[in-house]
Amino acid sequence: MLSTLRNAWKADDIRAKLLFVMFMILLYRLGNAVTVPYVDTALLSAHFTEIQDTMLGLLNTLSGSALERASIFALSIQPYINASIIIQLLTFAVPALERLSKEGGEEGKRKIEKITRYSTVAIAILQGFAFYIMIRDMGMLDPLATGFWTPIVIVLTFVTGSALLMWMGEQITEFGIGNGISVILFVSIVARFPTEVGMMISGFIATPGNWWIYLLIAIGALAIVVLIVVVTNAERRIPVQYSKRVVGRKMYGGQSTHLPMKVNMAGVLPIIFAQSIASVPATIAMFVPRWQDGWLMRNFDMTSIPYAVIYFLLIVFFSYFYSTVQFNPIEVANNLKKNGGFIPGFRAGKPTSEFLQKVLTKITLFGALYLAIIAVVPLLISRFSETARDMGIMLGGTSIIIVVSVALETLKQLEAQLLMRHYKGFLE
Repeated sequence: MLSTLRNAWKADDIRAKLLFVMFMILLYRLGNAVTVPYVDTALLSAHFTEIQDTMLGLLNTLSGSALERASIFALSIQPYINASIIIQLLTFAVPALERLSKEGGEEGKRKIEKITRYSTVAIAILQGFAFYIMIRDMGMLDPLATGFWTPIVIVLTFVTGSALLMWMGEQITEFGIGNGISVILFVSIVARFPTEVGMMISGFIATPGNWWIYLLIAIGALAIVVLIVVVTNAERRIPVQYSKRVVGRKMYGGQSTHLPMKVNMAGVLPIIFAQSIASVPATIAMFVPRWQDGWLMRNFDMTSIPYAVIYFLLIVFFSYFYSTVQFNPIEVANNLKKNGGFIPGFRAGKPTSEFLQKVLTKITLFGALYLAIIAVVPLLISRFSETARDMGIMLGGTSIIIVVSVALETLKQLEAQLLMRHYKGFLE
C-alpha cells in the first residue's frame, strides 16, 4: 500500500488528482466548522452527548459531527444517498426510467443523474425542515430568532450545504480518485475516530477493572479489519477455455484463462443503503418530540431487535440487488460464445448462463451474510451489554466496514491508474 501511494505521488497527473481530493476534503472540513445562524450550538452539542448511542447519534457520526454543530453540512451526504436508492429502485419499477438506464446511453445516464439531483434537493428540504422543527421544539434556537425569516434561512442553509456536498462528491469522482460520495463518507467517519478513541481512553482510566473488555474490543476491531480485507480481495475464478480458429493463414485462440467473480461485488454500498432505509422510522420519531417515547422509537431504535432484523434483511437484499446489476450471467455467457470461449463441462449459451447464475447466487449469499453479520453483531452486543453500549461499540461495525472498504476501493483505483499510465507510457 505504501509503495502504491509513493509511486502515485511521483506521477504528475495522479499527484494532481490527489491534491484535488485533498483540497475538496479541506473545504468539506472547513464547511463542517461553519454553523448556521440562529442556533444555540452549545445546547445542541450537549444534547447529542446524551444521545450518542441512538439513531441520531449514528447520523451525527456519519456526518462527521456536523449535525451536533448545526453546520452548513449538517445533513451530510445522506439526502444524496437516499435519492440514489429511490431512483435506482424505481428504474426497475418505472418503464420510462428502465429504458433510460438500458437504452439511453450517455444521454440517458445524464438524465437519470439530473433526476437524482432534483430528488436530493427535495429530500434535503424535508430533512432540513425536520431538523429545524426538532431544534425549535427543544428550545435550542436563539431567543432573538423569532422572525419570519428564521426557519427559511436555517432550512435553506441546510439544503444548500447538502447540494454543495453532492457537487463536491461529483467533482471528486470526475477529477479525483475513487467514488466522491464514498470519500466524503470516509472522511466524515475518520474525523470522529480521535473523539471515539479519547472516550475509550477516558473510560479505561475511569474503570480500569474493565481492561479486558477494552482488550476484546481492540482485538475484535483488528479481526474485523483483517476479515474485510480478505473478503474484499476474495474472488471465485471460473476457468474459461477458448477454442482454436483459423483466420486467414493464422490460428487464434486455444488459450486458457479464468473469469473472476468477486465474493463481495457490491462493496460497501449495501451497508450504506440499508442503514439509510432502516433508520427512517427512528429518524422520523427523533424529529417529532411527542413520538420519542412512543412505539415507533422503542421498536426501531438502533438497539432494538426489529431494527437489527430489518437492517440484516436490507443488507442481504441490496447485496443481491447490486450483484445482479453489476454481473449479468446471460450477457457474460453470450460474450463468451461470440468470442469462442466456453466453461469446461458446460455448453455455450443457456447452460453456461445457468451455471454462472448458480455461482453468483452462492457467492453473493456468502458476501451478504458477511456484511450483515459484521454490521449487526455489534448492535446485538450493545443490546445486551450496558458496558459495551456506554463505550459506543454499536457504531463500530458499520463505521469500520465503511472506512476499510472505501480505503481498499481507493487504493485499487490508484493501482489501476498507475497501470494505465504505465501502458500509456509504453505505447508512446
